[in-house]
Amino acid sequence: MNPKTKKIVGNVVFVLVIGLLIWPTSRSYFQQALMKIGFFKLKLEVTLDAKKAFATSPKLGTEVSFINQQGVPVKVADLRGKVIFINFWATWCAPCRAEMPSINKLYNTYKDNAHVVFLIVEVEGDRAKAEAFIKAEGLNLPLSFPNSDIPKEWLSGPIPTTLILDKEGNLAARHEGMADYSTPEVTKFIQDLINK
Repeated sequence: MNPKTKKIVGNVVFVLVIGLLIWPTSRSYFQQALMKIGFFKLKLEVTLDAKKAFATSPKLGTEVSFINQQGVPVKVADLRGKVIFINFWATWCAPCRAEMPSINKLYNTYKDNAHVVFLIVEVEGDRAKAEAFIKAEGLNLPLSFPNSDIPKEWLSGPIPTTLILDKEGNLAARHEGMADYSTPEVTKFIQDLINK
């Protein structure tokens, strides 16, 4: 192959790779692959700022409510005694879409456990798009939609953002950004919260 042809082929490959990274669907697959090889490791911890916010405002989150897929309001305060996994996401968010299969795997582990509740909150409130995405991806996650203001200590900017609340309603973990929730560490973390 002559140098000119090599350069053309190299440029075409480069443009294709960039195009695939920009295209949301392929970007999700790429991000999922990176999660599986160990990137985007989840640290299950609560930041000092979040701990302070919860300590100074013990009723934080008690007035938060969501609407489930059946149109029934779900108040966080009514879920006391259960571990609550809350994921804030949107259909247009590629990292959100990329982490959904791992959340679905975690959900399938606990879906029959009466001590755990999953709230997969589509923040835009676009029910039709969210349901179409879940169906197209073959997921069985229980969707929810905001029904009240969400405390800034829970969701202050980027999505995806995930919270895990203990059985007392205290923040046990908070993570901003994409992560792999299908790991044994996450399962053990939730199981430890159930057993407390």
